[in-house]
Amino acid sequence: MEFCPKCNAIMMATGASGTCARCGYRKAGKLDMEIKEEITTDNTVAVVDKKLINVNPTTDHKCEKCGNKKATFWLQQMRAGDEPESKFYKCTKCENVVRVDD
Repeated sequence: MEFCPKCNAIMMATGASGTCARCGYRKAGKLDMEIKEEITTDNTVAVVDKKLINVNPTTDHKCEKCGNKKATFWLQQMRAGDEPESKFYKCTKCENVVRVDD
């Protein structure tokens, strides 16, 4: 890539010579330009196991279905913004989900 010696703008290739798009300066001879493009092919596929990506915290909560005492929980706004959010518990053993509204 070459720059104009008068105004420091990028020189544009026009035929065998170069011209500055800003001030119109013409350079005799060939411009020193090179275009490069690197293409990388990454054909790897990510395999996601849903059981290994639990990001919710774990707490003590007895499951009504299987009696397990551990569950993950999260909060979600289900109603209007001025009302409290709902808490959901998901059993770590049988994955039963229970909604608790306070």
